[in-house]
Amino acid sequence: MHPAYSVIFFTTASGAGYGLIFLMALFGALDGVPADPWFGAVGLGLGALLITSGLLSSTAHLGHPERAWRAYSQWKSSWLSREGVLATATYVPLVLTAWGWVIAKSLDGKFAFIAAVLAMMCLLTVHSTGMIYATLRTISAWHNKLTVPGYLCFALLSGAAWFHALAQVFGYQTPEVALVVIIALFLSFYIKRKYWRSIDTQPGPATPESATGLGDLGKVRLLDPPTMTENFVQREMGFSIARKHTHKLRRICFFTYFLIPIVLTGLTSSAQPWLAIPGTLIAAISVSVGVVVERWLFFAEAKHVSMLYYGAETS
Repeated sequence: MHPAYSVIFFTTASGAGYGLIFLMALFGALDGVPADPWFGAVGLGLGALLITSGLLSSTAHLGHPERAWRAYSQWKSSWLSREGVLATATYVPLVLTAWGWVIAKSLDGKFAFIAAVLAMMCLLTVHSTGMIYATLRTISAWHNKLTVPGYLCFALLSGAAWFHALAQVFGYQTPEVALVVIIALFLSFYIKRKYWRSIDTQPGPATPESATGLGDLGKVRLLDPPTMTENFVQREMGFSIARKHTHKLRRICFFTYFLIPIVLTGLTSSAQPWLAIPGTLIAAISVSVGVVVERWLFFAEAKHVSMLYYGAETS
């Protein structure tokens, strides 16, 4: 599949935003961090900025962005519609939690309950984003049981990295905050490695023989291309990446979203602020870069079943 930069930015930015707000709400409701108005304003504000900019960028991929509102009506059958409904609804507990944290300076009682609801809404929204791709049977790399866990893990990882950095900046670093980052790092590493192994070793279920229904006659091969020039389907659905570039980009992913952050997290968890603050910020930036590369590969490595009619041997 052709990697659309607007969708890559949407999934990475909004994922980081939901992950950050999820942890802010969770730690706030459980008294894991103080109800400091400035900490709440910066943390929730950064998360809201990432979410909003990501959602707005997603409209750039639409042929008619002015009709995007119509997607809300299909929530009974469409995960895209459900994502839109959940993303919009999440702003309600977000605003109320921000009011309690920044204005009322309290996350007790009803504000703690609202913060818990906010954390759950963030989780459901990211789950819906992953389901948009996981339910596409025409793309076997996406129709994979690890697609949704991958989206959830990388949202948690990017959110945790920025949450850790903010906690260091405001002086609210605790072993629990660092532990969340470590857990998210290992979860993301495990899920992504397993996902890549899955798409490398398990060919798609569709073949030219099954697509044409001529399997009983033997091997099916393309005699002539369907079109004289490259068309929209080939440009959007037939994007391919060389194997050597795939391995190179996967190594870059490993270094940026796992190796560098885990080293910096270990070094800065109990370090002095002059070292801890820049260290955690670099770790958060490194994770963000790694997630962008990972998401680009997520699209670039996917093969659409329609390419069987243009000479592909498997989906």
